Amino acid sequence: MIRIAIVDDHAVVRAGLRQFFSDQVDLRVTGEAANGREALDLLRAGEIDVMLMDLSMPGQGGVDALAAIKARAPDLPVLILSGLPEEHYATALLKQGASGYLTKDCDPEDILRAIRTVVRGRKYITPSVAERLADSLAGDADKPPHELLSEREFQVFLRLARGETIGHMADSMSLSVKTVSTYRTRVMEKMKLSTNSDLTYYALKNGLIQ
Repeated sequence: MIRIAIVDDHAVVRAGLRQFFSDQVDLRVTGEAANGREALDLLRAGEIDVMLMDLSMPGQGGVDALAAIKARAPDLPVLILSGLPEEHYATALLKQGASGYLTKDCDPEDILRAIRTVVRGRKYITPSVAERLADSLAGDADKPPHELLSEREFQVFLRLARGETIGHMADSMSLSVKTVSTYRTRVMEKMKLSTNSDLTYYALKNGLIQ
């Protein structure tokens, strides 16, 4: 029996997935959460073989939660199920430890296939993501700027783009203000941008925030 935790801030999505999984003899939902912090609580409770997680959630979103989860349970497969386009997030999150990336308009059978794949210790990669990963091996020249960021820089970039202050980031990420400011400087340099407003515009234009 594969034990699944569903992390999504929409109760109707969790209910729909729970009902869908109940028809599968080898799947069982053992936990639900509405944000990243609750996902960490599920992790501490145990009884999870795979976590199915959204990206856009209030409080601690999926990008931050993925980093925290992989730090505590590096072997736990985390499948991202998001409404955001895979071309903007998939390759970055796979490199940061996600076991797969699916969009919410995918075929439901793809979700089942992905779950059964990642619990065997393998990555679930769609053909389009595989193509993007292959392209990334060719070098950085054609990569969009946000894909050049490190895991922590990407987290800081998204938080800045959403209007979060450096002080609040420092508290929530358990970092010093100086460290967060250094990450911000690196992000600006790598992305060749000047202001937080530029970051927000870039993120909106590229579908990284809603």
